Amino acid sequence: MSHANPAPPPATSPPLVIAGHGTRVNAGADAAATLVEKVRALLPGVRVEAGFVELTPPTIDAALDGVLADASAAVVVPLMIGTGGHVRDDIPKAIDQSRARNLDATVVYTRHLGSPRPLVAAVHARIAAARPEWPAEDTDVVMVGRGCSVTDANADHVRLSRIVFETGGYHQVLSAFIQVARPSLPQILHQYYASGSRRIVVMPHFLFTGRLDQWVHQQVEEFRAAHPDAVIAIADVIGPCDELAQVVAQRYKEGMLRARTTTGSPPYLTGLLLRDRKVVVVGGGCVARRRVPKLLDAGARVDVIAPEVHSRLARLAEAGAITWHARHFQPSDLDGAWYVLALTNSAEANADIVAEAETRHTYCVRADRADEGSAWTPATGDTAGVTVAAITRHDPLRARRARDRFLDVVHQESL
Repeated sequence: MSHANPAPPPATSPPLVIAGHGTRVNAGADAAATLVEKVRALLPGVRVEAGFVELTPPTIDAALDGVLADASAAVVVPLMIGTGGHVRDDIPKAIDQSRARNLDATVVYTRHLGSPRPLVAAVHARIAAARPEWPAEDTDVVMVGRGCSVTDANADHVRLSRIVFETGGYHQVLSAFIQVARPSLPQILHQYYASGSRRIVVMPHFLFTGRLDQWVHQQVEEFRAAHPDAVIAIADVIGPCDELAQVVAQRYKEGMLRARTTTGSPPYLTGLLLRDRKVVVVGGGCVARRRVPKLLDAGARVDVIAPEVHSRLARLAEAGAITWHARHFQPSDLDGAWYVLALTNSAEANADIVAEAETRHTYCVRADRADEGSAWTPATGDTAGVTVAAITRHDPLRARRARDRFLDVVHQESL
């Protein structure tokens, strides 16, 4: 994902509703308001509002009702790190309540925040600010998550701890939870202490301060009192930082693309003249194997970005027909590109590629979720000097059937 600010969206862009948790702590509510202002600055021309699951007004459905009074579509971004009950149940329920009152409106619900590079960088910054001149390799970190009854959400937190460990160079990074799930924060602190650790940073992995953050401080203070020789630092929560605002704006950009294809007419069909123009294909699997030869037939200069590629693509690279970069995608790969295909097996990676292409005004096909890209690939066929293309709204089998019928018509006319 690019760390640059997203390009300004068109004037007709749908409004954004940021769906947060809500809090009884005034400082947390103020932080949410600060984030909204930062996102507004990143998305000029877009109406940005906030709604909350509980505790803080307005509710999500009320916020949606407000923006849909003047718009035919809206994008809802869940301000949640993991895939817990709010993301799966509460926010969709609120969206459905608003949809029932706005029957002609389109509401696009994006993916949650997850652990993109900007937020991981923010975590490292908080840990660095908390440890008093300790070398990273001598520091043990506890990543404290909320904890819930949804296994996937808890697993996301454990996955993040591994990412923080591998990208931060710390001695150890272990996961703990403040409620519902185990191990608890005191359990991990006891484990570290028993192993001889005396330099510990506790990272409350929450967006804003609130009751959860207060409980973390309380539990650490109780442990310090019982273990005065242990040095435990508590990092700040992520807060309404620039990195968080960038990720929210990026999720909105993804949702805006979907809203555009959902509410607008079918894609505008045209023929791309790609001879001697750079085309970037990210991914080296079977989909890339099928599409790269057609790009070469069109005369494109094809760069393939993938750690590994299909044997057919490897042979093309050996022959000099394509340029293969045997690594993961980097934003600079799109420098000078006219057309991009996001064909990896990672939904998050494909979304990042589409988003980077969008900032450059470069059309991008997304293989796994076509409606989230800015271009669609039709079903094509050639006969009697004619190329036939058929494209439908998310029904590739129907597109292929239509293509075959048109091909038959053209073929019969040429006899």
